[in-house]
Amino acid sequence: MKAYTINRYSKEDPLQLTELPDPVVQDNEILIQIHSASVNLLDSKIKSGEFKMILPYKMPLILGHDVAGIVIKAGSKVSKFKVGDEIYARVSDFNIGTFAEQISVNENDVALKPKNITMDEAASIPLVGLTAWQALVELGSLQKGQKVFIQAGSGGVGTFAIQLAKHLGAFVATTAGKSNFDLVKGLGADIIIDYRNEDFENILTDYDLVLNSQDTKTLEKSLTILKPGGKVVSISGPPTAVFATELGLPWYVKLVTQFLSSKIRRRAKKLNVDYSFLFMKANGNQLEKIASLIEAGEIRPVIDKVFAFSETNEAIGYVESGRAKGKVIIKVG
Repeated sequence: MKAYTINRYSKEDPLQLTELPDPVVQDNEILIQIHSASVNLLDSKIKSGEFKMILPYKMPLILGHDVAGIVIKAGSKVSKFKVGDEIYARVSDFNIGTFAEQISVNENDVALKPKNITMDEAASIPLVGLTAWQALVELGSLQKGQKVFIQAGSGGVGTFAIQLAKHLGAFVATTAGKSNFDLVKGLGADIIIDYRNEDFENILTDYDLVLNSQDTKTLEKSLTILKPGGKVVSISGPPTAVFATELGLPWYVKLVTQFLSSKIRRRAKKLNVDYSFLFMKANGNQLEKIASLIEAGEIRPVIDKVFAFSETNEAIGYVESGRAKGKVIIKVG
């Protein structure tokens, strides 16, 4: 099969189109003929080596976390899927590789594709959908009538999280450039702050939850808009020792993460709010629930641009530029 690989961590080196053996299918895995994949900033960060301490991958490495495609083979112990099923998934860490023609995935990470959307649209959902679900539902426990601040509303996570928060009955504030106001308003945002000309910390107050996806300075400001007992869930760091323990990382990595997050944890404690770091996990059961919301019309995919498989490097560059509104897709099949 053809796949895009890296042989070392580098910001500058492009991915290389390579011919590789077809994946070996384990007993609990399904082999997927990939139709579409999506590009996430996580791919770029892994490529550059930003996460090599917590995600030590072996080279050569195929990047790509999101997939939509068709099952072409099922392992002997697979019970949820059969050949011919149309599926979508965010593949698990250390088993990534959707910038390729095929991938073998544990059936527990997979769900049937929502029936009312295309393969391209389905590929746009898993990582951002699971991130929003795990941040707002699991860690944030967002309830009807509560107020949530979702940063970068026009981005991949933001466009999904706004819709999920509105489905949960929350009041939603977000940041965006003026050119994207109509987009995020159409998704359900109640307050839209022009991040170029306005300071959200001077506008928002008494919020129950913040979904932070920006830099440390923005994270520190976000703590101040929370009511006592409020929560901030950050997907951009700093990571915590709790995260390192959940991932089963070595003791010295736990010490490093404890140090890296010490300042923000102290500040949060002083303000009587809670800080947690989220590094989302693959989860087929949650994708089933998300598929139900999509089929019910509660959430719709937001796609900026679709690239051909031969344009994979261009697709990554476009995501790195920060200009994308919603998701960027690679059409593989």
